[in-house]
Amino acid sequence: MRFTKMEGLGNDYIYLNCLEEVPEDLSALAVRLSDRHFGVGADGVICIKPGRTGDFTMEMYNADGSRGAMCGNGIRCVGRYVYDRGLTRKTCLTIDTGAGPRRLELHVLGGQVDAVTVDMGAARVGDPVEVETLGERFTVIPVNVGNPHGVIFCPDPGKIDLERLGPVLEVHPALGERRNIEFVSCPDREHITLRVWERGSGITLACGTGACAAFAAALEENRCGARVEAALPGGVLTLEKRGENIFMTGPARTVFEGELP
Repeated sequence: MRFTKMEGLGNDYIYLNCLEEVPEDLSALAVRLSDRHFGVGADGVICIKPGRTGDFTMEMYNADGSRGAMCGNGIRCVGRYVYDRGLTRKTCLTIDTGAGPRRLELHVLGGQVDAVTVDMGAARVGDPVEVETLGERFTVIPVNVGNPHGVIFCPDPGKIDLERLGPVLEVHPALGERRNIEFVSCPDREHITLRVWERGSGITLACGTGACAAFAAALEENRCGARVEAALPGGVLTLEKRGENIFMTGPARTVFEGELP
């Protein structure tokens, strides 16, 4: 089985071409391959399948084997994967996901995809929820951008003990369901800074849906303008509100290719 390791701002996934043949037990395979000591090492596995209504389908598995509905960094890499391998010559694609179809615009430079803009759709921002855990109290803003998030504004995300707080906030009963957790600051109206605990994967260098959720929550509270640069540990995404939808632009990069026995 051949695979491709790709990353968007350090949010890395193992990509499998499943257009003609699909491996058995993808959940267990994702656990094995994602292990950074005994496997390839990644935040999860993404299978590229034939489109249901769009051009292709993205089927995502987290590092713990659980299914993910949507991944903003992952879907940008899907766009680069299918274009750079000649599976399509289109630069505007529709990718089916567990959260519904998402439209991509591929920015091609020198015959290869350099960056991708994704129409992430509309974000649903809920009412703030007061949460107590580990002796601390947090105001969590529920946001859904195709998958569930909990946004927490703070002065400096870099000072948050994310490894301690992330696991308990992810499953906190007051939030109703397992959520990705974002700690966010807004230094000015054109910039946001965040760190993310991803459900099923833990601390990641970047999270596209998490950045969109943080942006949506910041807009709701009038902490930022309609276009921001979102800084994550792995790099920067450009986010823009157009009408009801959020558009995300960022890089996608192939790390290496290999073959599994």
